[in-house]
Amino acid sequence: MNKNISQTKVYLEIVDQIRQMIYEDGLVSGDKLPSERELSERLKVGRSSVREGLRALELLGLIETRRGEGTFLRDFTDHHLVELLSTFILQDDKVKNDVKITKELIEKDAIRLIINKLDRQSIELIKYKLEQGELILEDDFFLEIVQLSNIHLLFKIWLLLKEYASQLNGSREIKNIKPYLQLLHTIVEEDLPLSLQFYDDLKNMSK
Repeated sequence: MNKNISQTKVYLEIVDQIRQMIYEDGLVSGDKLPSERELSERLKVGRSSVREGLRALELLGLIETRRGEGTFLRDFTDHHLVELLSTFILQDDKVKNDVKITKELIEKDAIRLIINKLDRQSIELIKYKLEQGELILEDDFFLEIVQLSNIHLLFKIWLLLKEYASQLNGSREIKNIKPYLQLLHTIVEEDLPLSLQFYDDLKNMSK
């Protein structure tokens, strides 16, 4: 095996082990990671390999090192992955359109999931936030919807797509809550076809 390929494989395995450890320990934003020595002993790899893995995570903005304090997990929405994608991947016009379409597909899937496992109290809370003017942007509304799907990975992907899409075009303000309330009503009525129709109408309003 090519030496560079072998080193890359080991390096990626280290990054994945650190990621798995973060998940298993239930670490969240602001929590401190074990020291390089502790990670080396726990993962049974050399400290230089651990250091490289941590450097990669830090370059992505997923962790931060504070002098004299240690290494800490950063907020997922506060890292630089969007900027990296924007610079190296998402410059093609077709890919930009794909981001928009994928974001909308996730929102529709979230509506399907909510209807299949309806939580009326949570829907009423979204309605209340709309009526009280707490949801200023359309993305604020759909953040509530996608989060209510209770699919963590889906929500994470949507957040990433939302961040990039908002950099391109901004996020539309909610000036009239009526279409959003109608969408919530069809969800409560468990009418999936009508819910998706209201969703499409809502999106067509911004074109």
